[in-house]
Amino acid sequence: MDQKQFLLAVNQIAEEKGIAPEQIIETLEMAIAAAYKKDYGKKGQNIKVHFDPKTGEIEVYQVFLVVSKDMLRPEEEGEGAIEEQAVEENEELGEDKKIRFNPYKHIMVEEAQKIKKGVKPGEEVQTKLETHTDYGRIAAQTAKQVIVQRLREAERDVIYNEYSGKEGEVVSAIVQRIEGKNIFLDIGKASGVLFPEEQIPGERFFFGQRLRVYILKVEKTPKGANIILSRAYPKLVSRLFAIEVPEISTGVVQIKSIAREPGSRTKIAVYTEEEGVDPVGACVGQKGSRVQTVINELGGEKIDIIQWNENMNKYIANALSPAKVLDVEINEAKRNALAIVPEDQLSLAIGQRGQNVRLAAKLTGWKIDVKSDKMVEEDRKANKKAQKESMEKEKKEAKKEKKAKKTKKTKEVPPASGIPPEGGKK
Repeated sequence: MDQKQFLLAVNQIAEEKGIAPEQIIETLEMAIAAAYKKDYGKKGQNIKVHFDPKTGEIEVYQVFLVVSKDMLRPEEEGEGAIEEQAVEENEELGEDKKIRFNPYKHIMVEEAQKIKKGVKPGEEVQTKLETHTDYGRIAAQTAKQVIVQRLREAERDVIYNEYSGKEGEVVSAIVQRIEGKNIFLDIGKASGVLFPEEQIPGERFFFGQRLRVYILKVEKTPKGANIILSRAYPKLVSRLFAIEVPEISTGVVQIKSIAREPGSRTKIAVYTEEEGVDPVGACVGQKGSRVQTVINELGGEKIDIIQWNENMNKYIANALSPAKVLDVEINEAKRNALAIVPEDQLSLAIGQRGQNVRLAAKLTGWKIDVKSDKMVEEDRKANKKAQKESMEKEKKEAKKEKKAKKTKKTKEVPPASGIPPEGGKK
């Protein structure tokens, strides 16, 4: 065996699969052990192989479990079913499971101490076996299956460990195949799936298309890592801005909140504590270059960038951008707000099918009502009129009630004795 060629092959496989060379050597040792056991081993033997990649030498060992007499189960007469029943009874009673002695698998502690001094029951000892280099076709096929299976398992573990740490990140992807409404994407070492609910409504895909996706979730399954991708998740927008805007990636500008209706419109609130830095301008870029890159990536989705403010009145007014807000009246107890806008800005503030005010409410976390200044003035006049009418009605009712009480009192008082009635004679 050419050791240089062998080591080059091992390193090449390790680089391609992303597996450590030591893990490949360990897999090779397991494959040789499986082939040895197939051709030269006995039933119950535990074979272990040590392979030195530098010299190419192979050493084969048989591993024995050291046992003592009290660990062994006494021989029983009868069928194997009786033996199994006895084991189950012992387990139900909570007793330690006894071992049925196998000379190819177990060794008594007295014999084991001759091989390795100081060994105790429950430990393992190894004895060297004769090394063979010629194996049959079945043994070679067994070794091949072991190598393929182990490398595949190792590769799956590597992919899962790599991408599970990338949850919440944006990666570049290529459309690999389309199955119904599910889109499968190549994201490098692995493939991910874009389900219909995670797609931008109305977006079309074609084979070989390049796009950016958000790694939503990585699940471990028997078949490997199941990577769920998203194009509709709100944080995709914030991650794209972090890529395009250095001020966000360095932490100078912070994204405080984001509200999104995929494929239609997004509102994003930004803030900075640094003096002399315009957070909105940093995200927009020169001549809108930065925000336009994000818009193009999202297929033309409109993006409103507003400045976050700790003053809720100002923040809500900013959130209704591009509409101009005259005043904001808030009820902190109910977390309700009334935004007053000019008459010509009312439809813009509400938005198509209420989209603008709906996104502003999601962005701020407040329930927002929008009215024009004329509507507010009319409401105030109507309230004053209603209040005036109510007061007048109360006054009338009070007068009527007072008059009724006076009349009742007059009827109840009897005329004075000796005084003739009016127009009468004594």
